[in-house]
Amino acid sequence: MPSQYNTTAEERINALRRELERHNRLYYVDNAPEISDFDFDAMMRELQQLEAQYPQYADPNSPTVRVGSDITNEFQSAEHRFPMLSLGNTYSIDELHEFIARVEKEVGQTSYVCELKFDGTAISLTYENGQLRRAVTRGDGTRGDDVTANVRTIRNVPLRLEGSDIPPLFEIRGEILMPYASFDRLNAEREAAGEPLFANPRNAAAGTLKQQSSAVVAKRGLACTLYQLAGDRLPAESHSANMQRAREWGFPVSEHMRICSSREEIDSYIAEWDQKRHALPFPTDGVVIKVDRYADQRALGFTSKAPKWAVAYKFKAEQALTRLLSIDFQVGRTGAVTPVANLEPVLLAGTTVKRATLHNAEQIALLDIRPGDEVYVEKGGEIIPKITGVELSRRPAGSKPFEYAAVCPECGTPLVRYEGEAKHYCPNQSGCRPQILGRIIHFIRRKAMNIDGLGEETVELLFESGLIKDASDLYDLQAQQLAVLPRLGDKSAENIIRSIESSLEVPFHRVLFALGIRFVGETTAKYLAAHFASLDAVMSASPEELTQAEEVGGKIAESIADYFADQNNIRIIERLRRAGVQFTAQERELRSQALAGLSFVISGKFSDHSRDELKELIEAHGGRNLAAVSANVDYLVAGENMGPAKLKKAEKLGVKIISETEFAAMITGAEPAGTPAPEQSDDKPQAAAQQAEQGSLF
Repeated sequence: MPSQYNTTAEERINALRRELERHNRLYYVDNAPEISDFDFDAMMRELQQLEAQYPQYADPNSPTVRVGSDITNEFQSAEHRFPMLSLGNTYSIDELHEFIARVEKEVGQTSYVCELKFDGTAISLTYENGQLRRAVTRGDGTRGDDVTANVRTIRNVPLRLEGSDIPPLFEIRGEILMPYASFDRLNAEREAAGEPLFANPRNAAAGTLKQQSSAVVAKRGLACTLYQLAGDRLPAESHSANMQRAREWGFPVSEHMRICSSREEIDSYIAEWDQKRHALPFPTDGVVIKVDRYADQRALGFTSKAPKWAVAYKFKAEQALTRLLSIDFQVGRTGAVTPVANLEPVLLAGTTVKRATLHNAEQIALLDIRPGDEVYVEKGGEIIPKITGVELSRRPAGSKPFEYAAVCPECGTPLVRYEGEAKHYCPNQSGCRPQILGRIIHFIRRKAMNIDGLGEETVELLFESGLIKDASDLYDLQAQQLAVLPRLGDKSAENIIRSIESSLEVPFHRVLFALGIRFVGETTAKYLAAHFASLDAVMSASPEELTQAEEVGGKIAESIADYFADQNNIRIIERLRRAGVQFTAQERELRSQALAGLSFVISGKFSDHSRDELKELIEAHGGRNLAAVSANVDYLVAGENMGPAKLKKAEKLGVKIISETEFAAMITGAEPAGTPAPEQSDDKPQAAAQQAEQGSLF
């Protein structure tokens, strides 16, 4: 091919890229499109054809990456150049005023920036020489997952920047969001395909960002909003000025950001957006208030986990009034019966709510909830719908108190209520369909027998086909029996059989957990396995002897004894024994005694280890895992998105709060300093101090 033509092709490719990038910004960032979708798509197709014809001109930031790829992405862990810290939260205007008073006591009268708190998943984008180089999730604040290929498909994330004063290297932080329109479309598609629905746009955004195929990400309609610069040579000395420059470079920065100079102006902003947020196309759950000037931020500094110059005010849960149509009852694997309210569809916190949990008979009686009532529904933490009250003034004439179910809705067995239990139970463990299916599904879970390829739908299919009646039947399955079933085939069938065979190597404590004995969770199963060493010993132990195992009380002991008194359970156990399932604990050699005598609680998400891996490390080095924070806990290992109640309780009890990195240091022999409650700490970690000097944050 003549070199002159190659040069022309390169010029045309570059011209198309520049033009597509310009139109992309006009459409997704500036909301001022100049051309039709048809013309845009025509240019994109031409560019795709040229890039395929001339691969020597490939560019990872070409507009064509917006369509994604079907190549599987294995996410690599990446370190943040500047830590992504958390924010302190408050639901109280009085506490917000106390924050302002503390700030002004330290630095005098200052200005603040109020921004909407976007309800998505946090992201940090690195730009080098004006081009997107890397996109990393928050992770534990120090390291996260590299999701660059997926983020490149998000239409309003600029791949190249335009303008002046662009630092040669910087990070910009923000949120990946799923707009309500994308969320509704995605859930409609999943419902039509018989797939489980996403609970809310935040979960959908987080799940989409971790998809292995960027082509899937590209189709789901994610968006991005950015709210903080982090770098060495930022152009301005205030947060608001730098975000204005970021907007000029092509970043999607919220137009609703506002500079406020007084407490009254901040209150007004919050009140305004508490009402107007419902009209936004994406989810928000509060307002972030930041000190604007970097000099004041540096003077205020940081606690060990959060800046002292910023706080998030969380909106109160949104409430709606709708009609209760009926009450259904669902039966779980333990026989627990849960009442569920069927509602007239109502829009609540950006999603359409049709059902809400009612928990138990006591709650229904306490609220005097009756079908036909108009009820108040809200979302706990903006996620799980719940009924909080009844509008008695609209109760229909002739309404009668609701009568709770007396028999199981699935098998007709009379329900029982155990002493000290709020829920009713169906005692027909061996003949109640949802209990049988629930126990099989529990048995195959990753933390139990870890049998891959058998999802809930496949288990139900096997049950309906008569191939399995309980978990022990899994070990009699043949590949040819599975291959002829819908949605399986030879390869899937062979993989399932291999996974079933591999489960024979699962250690005894996980087998004990997999049996699904009521009240015997992962931790209790480990303590039972450690104390008794074999299933035969557990089976023959009296309730009094069972309580000698750590964390086994009378209630758990009685449940274990009842389980082994059921002859159907004994039959299943004997079949599992003949299949070769591990019923004896193996001697475990400790790697060290570094954590001997110490108790830990793990909470949140971590970058370098899963929670299961952290628990394994604790036990391998002589420590103990506990399920809940109490005065008996020595350390709380805190990751991303840990429960606020757990953190608050740990702070109240004086439990040391440590990071994943500090935990790793303990194993190597270094003693962590722990993390005191933010309001009690004047520490300013070196990384956080470095951030403050560089005008950067979370």
